[in-house]
Formats: sequence, structure tokens, C-alpha cells
Amino acid sequence: MSRPPRRRPAIFSISLFTGLATGLALLAPGRVAAAPAAPPAPVATGWGGAVATVDADASRTAIEVLRSGGNAMDAAVAAVATLGVTEPYVAALGGGGFLLHYDARTGRVQTVDGRETAPAKMGERSFVDPATGRAIPFEEAVTSGLSVGVPGTLAQWDLALRRFGSRPLGTLLKPAIGVAERGFTVDQEFHDQTAVNAARFRDIVPTRRLFLPGGAPPPVGSTFRNPDLARTYRTLAERGPDWLYGGGLGREVVAAVRRPPVDPAATRRVRPGLLAEGDLARYRALSRPPTRVRYRGLEVYGMAPPSSGGSTVGEVLNILAGLPRPGADPVPALHRYLEASRLAYADRGRYIGDPAYVDVPLRELLSPGFAAERRCLVTGRAAASPVPPGSPDGRYAGCPVPAAAGRPLTAEGPQTTHLVVADRWGNVVSYTVTIEQFGGSGITVPGRGFLLNNELTDFTLEPTPGDPNLPAPGKRPRSSMAPTIVLRDGRPWLALGSPGGSTIITTVLQILLNRIDLGMDLPAAVAAPRATQRNTPQTLAELAFIERYGAGLRALGHDLAVFPGPPAGQIGAAAALEFLRPGLVQAVAEPVRRHGGSARVVHPVVGPAR
Repeated sequence: MSRPPRRRPAIFSISLFTGLATGLALLAPGRVAAAPAAPPAPVATGWGGAVATVDADASRTAIEVLRSGGNAMDAAVAAVATLGVTEPYVAALGGGGFLLHYDARTGRVQTVDGRETAPAKMGERSFVDPATGRAIPFEEAVTSGLSVGVPGTLAQWDLALRRFGSRPLGTLLKPAIGVAERGFTVDQEFHDQTAVNAARFRDIVPTRRLFLPGGAPPPVGSTFRNPDLARTYRTLAERGPDWLYGGGLGREVVAAVRRPPVDPAATRRVRPGLLAEGDLARYRALSRPPTRVRYRGLEVYGMAPPSSGGSTVGEVLNILAGLPRPGADPVPALHRYLEASRLAYADRGRYIGDPAYVDVPLRELLSPGFAAERRCLVTGRAAASPVPPGSPDGRYAGCPVPAAAGRPLTAEGPQTTHLVVADRWGNVVSYTVTIEQFGGSGITVPGRGFLLNNELTDFTLEPTPGDPNLPAPGKRPRSSMAPTIVLRDGRPWLALGSPGGSTIITTVLQILLNRIDLGMDLPAAVAAPRATQRNTPQTLAELAFIERYGAGLRALGHDLAVFPGPPAGQIGAAAALEFLRPGLVQAVAEPVRRHGGSARVVHPVVGPAR
């Protein structure tokens, strides 16, 4: 992958101040590397480049790449590689993701799909227990080789760097290698994520050895090192992606999936998987056209299927665009947001899957005519879920009553991570990466220092006629990842995304509505309490949302309950940035959720931005 750097035209510089918005000053400490580093802050303003992530080490890595002349894609890949060290339960070589890239040279938004694929031997009944004729228990499906799809992250890095990067992968892995070798200081978030997984980690020998030193989760304040991953990254830098997709690392991954390294004394049933070396050799990361809708004069770009993020965000915005704009009271606006989400999730469940396997009517789902048909179902009262899907058939008139039955929400792991990066040339990356559940399948590749995904549990596990998301050979499971870039007058204005499984979509939507319609600045829009309506009988919300808006929304028929997690009572963990004006950008991370994130800029401006 060595090649001369791509030079970007100097479109504009980025400048910004460091500080906290009102009400964001009380922070739980984020992760601090063993090497000296400034404490993480959730808001930064400056010039020369900006980044927001969940992790101080990852943000520092991105800034170092930007300071040394790397571009946004270089910084994003280096940051995700570092997250593979410090956030190993959500980001690793064993997973995949989706990213959007704004190219300042061309003015185009493009995507790279690194979603995992099913093995060639997988069929729609692969998760069905022959003894019962029903899907195996979800938790049993998760902790198994059966749940492991072909990892896409490395192929995604390779394609993204060849198209948009300026530095070879080996150079960009060096900061992560350093963190893995010297270690980082365990914070409460890392400890808690380990503790949640401790029971199953103990049953899988290499996972126990790595993540439960001494038989218990590493204590807060201790130093965690991962020399196995450092060695893996070094070899990857030397041998390139073919080491996984046709070489020795691939054979090791297949062996771990087909013969999970379970402690012989364990009583847990860990099913073998179907992955084969040929599945890895056939894998390709893909470039797909992004979704695009206009909202309030803005262009909102998202990820196309097999992600449902762009289509569902876009459909909700299309529905809301024809409804009254919010007034002084936010409750009617929140009611309309929840109702539009209810309808769009019904359509998501009925129509979205891997477009290589099902006919996804994406153009019609995002059409003004279909939005008008769905909009007429938004009334002054909350509908009863599950509502049925609409008919995106190109024939739109009046307010038809949908004939199909509604579908229940299917399971989707909420543990992902998101980052945003902008460079001094004006390029922007919005990148969501995951291994699915906290800890993925629970299977660590022996001696390699990384966990394998359980992404195949994102398929509908029990065959349902007409379901677009049934397993099939080589198929990519549906996702809710929603990396988003918003243009104003043809130039970047916002970039954002979040973890959270099927709540990702509503988190992104609510931040957009807070910023665009409810008059909040971006730090307030990210910090504001959240609610998620995914065509479920109850609307789940954070406690602060219920305390603030519950009475008004219940009067309109909404049944509100506290989001059960994980983590309990918290929805999402967003990262976002906003171009305040040409030459001025603001990076924003979570102030509290998941113990806070980290926002940094290359050259901070101290004091109010002018």
C-alpha cells in the first residue's frame, strides 16, 4: 500500500476554541493513557484539524497524524486502530463498519462499506435448532463461532486509504502499536465492560488470559497492555491485508471460529462456526452511493443498505419536512419526531436488507410521494405499535390504510463506536465501527490480541417469510449504523454518528433536530436527554428526558419507560463536529455518557470563538 501522499488543495483552515458549553462542566473521567496526556474534554474549537471520539488515546492519535501532515482518512484509520487497543470490546480487526468521506477536492460525499459477510455455508436455517425447530437462544448464538462473519475492517481500511488516504497503513498503525506496548490506564468504562463479559470470557481460554489477568477484570487505575495485538499490528504492517484475506492470519481466524478455544472444564455450549478460508479470500469492501435527502435547505448524506441508517434517517426527515416547524414548546416537535420514527422503523423492518440479495426500494422509500403518504398518518395522538409498513410502490395518493401487519423489532447489539475527523484541507470522515455486542463473540484469536465479531446475530435468526434480513451465503446483515455528513450550500456543516444498535438512528435524528429545529448549539444538542421510538409499544428514554417532557408526551398518548441499556439509562455515545464558519470548526464528544468522550483540535483557540 506504499504510495506518494495525495495532496489536498488548501480550501480552508479549521480553527476553534477549547472549552465547555454551559451545563457540560461536570464530567466523569475518560480513559487516560499510561503516557502523559491532557485530560479528555468533550468540546474543542481550533484550526488545522479536529477529531471527536469516545477515547482520549484515539483522539490524540488522530491529532498527531493531522499535525504531521496526514489527512482526515489517515487520521481516522489510525484512530480506529488505537481504539482496537483501548476499546477492544467494540472496535477490532475482527469486526467491520461503515464510513462516509467528504472530499474537499471534488465536493463529493462517498462511502466505504466494511460490513461483515456470512460464510458460504450459511443458510436461512443456520441459527435454528433442529431439535426444536426454533432459533437457538440469542445469548447462545452470540457466544459462538456461528455468529462470526468475515471481518471487514482491514479491507475497509485498505480501500479507504487507497482512495482517500495519503499514508501507508504500516505508518498509521505505529501509534496503536505504541499504546498496546506501553499500555493505558484502565478507567471505569473499560472495567465495567470487562465485568459484564467476565462469565463468558472465563470460559474461552485466550480471552480469559488477555482480559481477565489474575482471573478478574483489571482494576481501575491499573495499566493494561496487549503485546499480542502489538505483534499482530507489526506483522500486518509488513504483510498487508492479504495476511488476513488469504494468508496465515486468516487461517488462524478460521481455526478459532471452527474450533472455539473453550476451556474443557467449562459448561457453556460454544457452537462451532461455518467460516472457511475461501470466505475470507472472497471478501471485498465496497464503495456505495450514499443516501441523500434535503431538509430545511440542507443536504443530509447517510449510509445506504445494507445499513438502514441512511434510509431511515432520511425517511424521518422527509416526513418531518412537511409538518409544522417547531414553536416555543418542544413537546409537539418531539411527538412528531417519535411518530415519524415509528413509521420509518416499520418500513425499515419490511424493506431493508443487503441489496445484493433483496430488492430494496430505496429510491421510493426516500421519495417525496412516499413521505407524504406516511406523513398523513402522523396525528396529534401516539399510534399503537407495531404499526404496519407503507407501500413504497410509486403510486401515491391520499392517505391509504396499510394492509400488511406490523413486525416486532428484531435484536441488534448496541455496542459500537463512532468518530469524526476533519483535516486542514476540509476533508471530513464520519466513521462507525463495531464487533457487535460488548466483547463480540467472546472468541479471541489465540496469540493475536483481538476479539472476533458476532455480527451474524444481526440477521433475523428464525426464518420469517418475506423478511429481507434472513441469513444467506455471502450476505451482509442489516445494520443501523448511521454515519452522517450534512452539507450547507455545498460545503460541510455537520458530521456525526453514534453507537447504540437500533437506537443509533434515533440518536442521530435527535441530535439533528436539536441542532436544526430546536435551536440548540451542537454541544447542547449532543448532551440533551434522548428518547427512542423504534415501532415498539413503549417509547424508551433517558430519565432526564422523561422528567423534562414525560408529562406532555403522556398527555398525547405516549407510554414512556427508562431505557434498560446496556448501559442502563443511556442511549448512544455520539461524536460530532460542526463547521461554525469557513476556517472555524467545533468538535463535540459526550460529556457524561459512557464516562465521557474526547474532542481535540490541532491548534486550539483559547477564549470565545469569533
